[in-house]
Amino acid sequence: MDEIKQNIAEIEKRIATAVQKSGRKREDVLLLAVSKTIDVEHIKQAVDCGLKELGENRVQEILEKYEPMGKEVCWHLIGHLQTNKVKYIIDKVKMIHSVDSIKLAEEISKRAKQANVNMDILVEVNMAGEESKFGVSPEQTLSFIQNIAFLDNISVKGLMTVAPFVDNPEENRDCFRRMKQLLVDINSEKIDNVHMNVLSMGMSNDFEVAIEEGATIVRVGTNIFGKRVYPQK
Repeated sequence: MDEIKQNIAEIEKRIATAVQKSGRKREDVLLLAVSKTIDVEHIKQAVDCGLKELGENRVQEILEKYEPMGKEVCWHLIGHLQTNKVKYIIDKVKMIHSVDSIKLAEEISKRAKQANVNMDILVEVNMAGEESKFGVSPEQTLSFIQNIAFLDNISVKGLMTVAPFVDNPEENRDCFRRMKQLLVDINSEKIDNVHMNVLSMGMSNDFEVAIEEGATIVRVGTNIFGKRVYPQK
């Protein structure tokens, strides 16, 4: 318990400094605890420290942890989402961060309508143009949003990116800056039904730089829970 508590306290200090640099308030940034591969017992320790919003990369892990964690927490799906898995989580997550195709947006809309929920979504942008990453290209993001804005039961709340993994966080500053500018540019188009103010960017290795450049959600796992131990295949 003490280690996770200390980790969170340290992260909070770093967030407070970064937020101050960006001229905002602490409440302007959500610390999303990424709990992939972490067992329920350790997740509950983080929740007891005040982290009530959790991010998972895989649908299966949300389904496994949903009941044990109870109604006290909110789940975010932050990893790549296959259309055939949408139905399993549509009534269980607060936000889907990784919408990167029209087909996926249409499936979320359909399933949300069936479940009588309104789903907040973020459009995943491959800002760095990495072939290994999912996401819409920056150049196509505006037209992509224009094409999904009219869909029933979804609300486009902002953008998400997975920046390159770098040793020096400063190397990602330009990527984060361009994400913020893209959000501003799209908002200036005043698209019907689109009011974007969420920027999900920055992880354990670079969240401070992301906050300085305008992140409203940072996705932090390793710095909270320690190095992940992946099950052997």
